Amino acid sequence: MHDDVNIASCELLSSPETVRRELPVSVALQKQIRQWRREVVDIITGRDRRLLVIVGPCSVHHPAGALEYARRLRDLRDRVADRYYLVMRAYFEKPRTTLGWKGLIYDPDLNGDYNLEKGIVTARQLLLDLAAMGLPAASEVLDPVMSVYLTDLLSWAGIGARTSESPTHRQLASGLPTAVGFKNGTDGGLKVALDALATVSSPHSFIGVMRNGHTGVFRTRGNPYGHLILRGGSDGPNYDAKGIAEARAMLAAAGLRQRLVVDCSHGNSNKDWQRQSVVFADVLAQASNGESKDAIAGMMLESYLKAGRQQVTPGMPVAPDISVTDACMSWEDTANLLL
Repeated sequence: MHDDVNIASCELLSSPETVRRELPVSVALQKQIRQWRREVVDIITGRDRRLLVIVGPCSVHHPAGALEYARRLRDLRDRVADRYYLVMRAYFEKPRTTLGWKGLIYDPDLNGDYNLEKGIVTARQLLLDLAAMGLPAASEVLDPVMSVYLTDLLSWAGIGARTSESPTHRQLASGLPTAVGFKNGTDGGLKVALDALATVSSPHSFIGVMRNGHTGVFRTRGNPYGHLILRGGSDGPNYDAKGIAEARAMLAAAGLRQRLVVDCSHGNSNKDWQRQSVVFADVLAQASNGESKDAIAGMMLESYLKAGRQQVTPGMPVAPDISVTDACMSWEDTANLLL
């Protein structure tokens, strides 16, 4: 039987080293990104009592639109810096339960051409632009190969609900240079994420892609800054005082740091973008004077220039200012909420 019977084609991709050389990070920006990472870690560990707010589009589909959002967010960041530490969501890979657009890296033209080379360069350039304008970036680490192209530009990384159980992603996270959040499972259960947190702090050895494009054996030291993200699930939200108290008790029982981030979207908002502000206000009240205030490190918001989402239809133009994946809050609602 022919080994490649189900492979339609295969083509060479530029190595991470090549792309990094073409789109380098200056020494000054490297220093700035290390500083941002330390500041995020200080919030996760409780040394800095501000709230981490990871805010931005569900997924980036239009770089110019994302930069316009980023300019507004940077200005807002300065205004709320005494209370919140804002980091922009720059999500380029979308895990799919079934089918759908996989994200800017894989399909930058939203036409099914899978122009991966263009997608990688576009994503890296956007992260460079964000850093240059003074805005730390957060992204989900989905494909282990792809992380080598981009992680030097991230200040925070997330592992999604569908991949928190994956040994591959746990091993990868153990070597990431940033604090890394693990979401609870899509069913709402916390065990998968708690197991991940116990695993990620330990050293691991695994096979991966090196910067020169060759495969290699990676040996990690373990990441001490893993943390839980409560995102609700199919059995309902888990952002309320009861949900956070239960999470805190389970973290304590597992011998893990009792600090967590609440995702105001997904299961916690029942996928209704308008409910994000309700969730945010509730969690903010708990963080201010609730019993769980010491446990709440921050929140996540899905927010973009205009509210809602649009359907991508082949042959039809795609608006630059409305999400193509999950529905988002508008910029105006986001600014009002944070102010």
